[in-house]
Amino acid sequence: MQQQTSEDSAPKGLAGLNAYQWFVFAMAALAWMFDCLDQQIFLIARQGAMKDLLPEGWDQKLYGGYATSIFVAGWATGGLIFGALGDRIGRARTLTLTVLLYSVCSGLSAFSTGWADFAVYRFVTGLGVGGVFGLAVALVADSLPADSRPMALGLLQALSAVGNITAGVVSIVMAELGKNGLINPAHAWKYMFLVGALPAFLCVFIQSRLKEPEKWLKAKEASRQNGQKFGSYSDLFSTPRWQRHALLGMLLCIAGVVGLWGIGFFSPELVGDVIGASLKAQNLTDAEVASQKQFWIGINMIIQNTGSFFGMLSFAWLAQRIGRKGAFCIGFVAAFAATFAYFRFFDGMEDLWMSAVMGFFQLALFAGFAIYLPELFPLRLRSTGTSFCYNVGRFIAASGPFTMGILAARLSAGATDPAAKLEAFRSACCWMSAVFLVGLVAVAFLPETKGQPLPED
Repeated sequence: MQQQTSEDSAPKGLAGLNAYQWFVFAMAALAWMFDCLDQQIFLIARQGAMKDLLPEGWDQKLYGGYATSIFVAGWATGGLIFGALGDRIGRARTLTLTVLLYSVCSGLSAFSTGWADFAVYRFVTGLGVGGVFGLAVALVADSLPADSRPMALGLLQALSAVGNITAGVVSIVMAELGKNGLINPAHAWKYMFLVGALPAFLCVFIQSRLKEPEKWLKAKEASRQNGQKFGSYSDLFSTPRWQRHALLGMLLCIAGVVGLWGIGFFSPELVGDVIGASLKAQNLTDAEVASQKQFWIGINMIIQNTGSFFGMLSFAWLAQRIGRKGAFCIGFVAAFAATFAYFRFFDGMEDLWMSAVMGFFQLALFAGFAIYLPELFPLRLRSTGTSFCYNVGRFIAASGPFTMGILAARLSAGATDPAAKLEAFRSACCWMSAVFLVGLVAVAFLPETKGQPLPED
C-alpha cells in the first residue's frame, strides 16, 4: 500500500482541502461536536436530575457520581464495539449509527421517572457517544491529505468546545425561562435532554452524501486476496508493535479521561455550591436560588470551554512545533497544576476566570489524543486502535467519579454543615488531580510520530 508523505513535506494545511474533503471534515466535526453537546448537557443537568429523581435523604453527589460512572462505562463499551465495526463495515456508515443512538437515548433521558431508568438511558447514550470519537478521527485521518491531517484533527477536537459552549447557552436559556415562569426550574434538566436529541437530524446528511474513504475501500478489497483482517482485536494484540501502542496509548488516555471526567467535569457542582451559598445569604427564595445557580453554572461552562477551545488549538500548534511527546509532557503537568489550584482556591463569581485556565489545560490534552492516536495504528486497525485507547480506559475512568464521590463522603463523614461537605469535596478533587501525572509514564515509552507517515503493516 502506498505510504502517505510526511505532513512536513508540503505544508498546505487546511487551505489545501477540496470541497468534498471540507464536507468530510464538517460532518465528522459536527458528529463529535453534538456528541460533546450531549455530554455537557448531562453534566449541567445531572444535579437537577438527581434532585428531582432521588428520594429525599439520598446523597445527590454520590448518586450523581454513580450515574456518571454508568455513562462512562457505556461510553467505553460503545467505543470497543463501534471502533472495530468502523474498520470492518466502514467509518461513515458506523458513524451514522452512533449519532442516531446517542441522540435518541439522550431525548429519552428527559422522560426518566426514577434513578434506575435514568441510569439505563445514560448507559445506552454512552454506547453511541463512545463510538463517535474513534470513527470521526479515523474518517478524517483516512480522507484528508497527510499535510492537512494534524491541524484538521486538532481543529476537529477544538470544535468540540463549541458543543460544550452551546450546552452552557442552553443552561442559561433554561434559567431565564424558569426565572420568567415559563418552565418549572426543577424540570429544566428535562428540557435540556430534549435539546440533546436534535443531532439525530444530522444522520440524514451523513447517510446521503458521506462516502467511505477511498484508501479504506481499496484496502478492504485487497484484504480479500491477502487475508488481512479489519477491526480485529486478536490482530491488534498479536502483533507486538500494535499491542505496545495500544496498551501505552490506553494509559495515556486514562490520565486525561479520569482527570477530566473524574474531576474537571465536576466543576458545575463546585460552582453551584459556592454560588448557591452566596445566593442563600441574600435571602432569595428557593426558586430564585435554583434559577440563578442554573444561570451561573451555564456561564461557568461557557468560560471553561472557551478556554478549552484555545487550549486545544494551542496543543495542536505546539505538537507541530516541538513534537507530540514534548507537548504531552507540558500538557499533563500543566493540567495537574491548574486542576489542583481550581478546586482548592475557587471561591466565588470573581474567580470564574480560573475555569478558563483549567479548561485550557485539561482539554488541550484531548487535541493531542485526536492527532496522536491515529498515528499509532495501521489503516485496517486505525479506528479499532484509536477507539481502544480512547475508550477502553474509560472502564477505569468510570471509577473516577465513583471514587471521588466515596472519597468526598468519607472525608465529610459525620459532618452536617454544608461548608464542611464542600471542603471535603474540594480535598477529594485535589487528591485525585494527581492522576494527570500518570500520563508522563506512557509518554516516556511511546514513539515520536511528528513528521512521520501513518503506519502500515
